Amino acid sequence: MSSTTIKDIARALDLSVSTVSRALSGQGRIPDVTRARVQDAARKLGYTPNRAAQVLVGKRNSGFAGLVLTDPGYGREDSYLGDYISGLGHGLAEAGVDLFLAAIPEGQSELSVIRNIVATRRADGLILGRTSEVDPRVDYLLAEGFPFVTHGRVATEVARHDWIDTDGFTAFGQAFDLLYGLGHRRFALLTIEEPMTFRLHRTEGLVQAMERRGDPHVSLRIVTSPRYDAARRAQVIRDLLQSDDRPTAVLAMFDGLALAVLREAEGLSLSVPGDLSVIGFDNIASAAMARPGLTTFDSDTHAAARESAQMLVARIRDPQAPPMKRLVRPRLVLRASHGAAPAR
Repeated sequence: MSSTTIKDIARALDLSVSTVSRALSGQGRIPDVTRARVQDAARKLGYTPNRAAQVLVGKRNSGFAGLVLTDPGYGREDSYLGDYISGLGHGLAEAGVDLFLAAIPEGQSELSVIRNIVATRRADGLILGRTSEVDPRVDYLLAEGFPFVTHGRVATEVARHDWIDTDGFTAFGQAFDLLYGLGHRRFALLTIEEPMTFRLHRTEGLVQAMERRGDPHVSLRIVTSPRYDAARRAQVIRDLLQSDDRPTAVLAMFDGLALAVLREAEGLSLSVPGDLSVIGFDNIASAAMARPGLTTFDSDTHAAARESAQMLVARIRDPQAPPMKRLVRPRLVLRASHGAAPAR
């Protein structure tokens, strides 16, 4: 980082500090010749403005967009978070905006961190991930008129704010149709405890696809697993796979859960896909390396994050524009973890 200051430029040009400051900020009545001299000297001396200081005195935007890391376990078990941050960074950099990550200190709530960012204007806008069915962050930012984009939707979505989401409803219906066509009638859905909206949409998509068939022989068990308690999650899956009415097909809410099913099935000497078909969601890097390769849905996390960044930049530049929303259809990636239902 350059150590050149406004005082250095003023000294080199024999101008007052206030004149140099106004020339660099574009404020005040400064002759064009003087402004050009100052800007030329700033480039030659390698001057870099202190954007944080400019924000504190209300001169301009911070040039930052924020992502609050809400979950201490998020991203530890798979590549999802890395892909998402990479996509955000690329999308923001295209517009000359920097990304900053804010962690939640122990004992503080996520909303309190967001309130502080808004109050200090350390960022010009926020990206909200892991959107809940009822999300107080959305209500707060709407009330403040602060620019933001959510990755995901609230349950009672109306056109109030900008969001981008993947169409889990259609995807899980598609997964059911695929497995039903392969003869499967005993299904299980492995889900999570947290009230994330994606959980709601994917469950509804599966249930409605089943109802459309009207087949009395189709059954569904919905099993809830803790997201970050690996030991408890493994036990929940073992109990499911060792039950008398063991399903022949398991749809997992996301790839991390699906990969856990593959591990537990191997430990119980169950063949995948001979005894059990498994389908996940997200197409994280380890899904392709699993044995067998995991059939899943590719939601193109990097591209979705990049588009979220572009939406946020557009919102910052035009706060009064109509709300933007984008529902992305994920692509079914056929690998080796699904197959025909086993003979009874």
